[in-house]
Amino acid sequence: PQLKIWADDVKCSHGATVGQLDEQGLFYLMSRGIDKLTAKNILIRAFANEILSQIELEQIKEPLLNRISEKLAVD
Repeated sequence: PQLKIWADDVKCSHGATVGQLDEQGLFYLMSRGIDKLTAKNILIRAFANEILSQIELEQIKEPLLNRISEKLAVD
């Protein structure tokens, strides 16, 4: 089979989801003595790792993981 696509026939879109961190997860971590900022970072990293685990190419995955770590670094 051969697929021919003309430039005027193509439509693209994207989506994004924004939400709050899981309050129960945050409460659980804080009840174990973890400060709020660190608890948030743990939840964000867990969410990101769940998504990034689907990327098989290490040359793509590693820079993304590094970038996330840089953004979440606490001074």
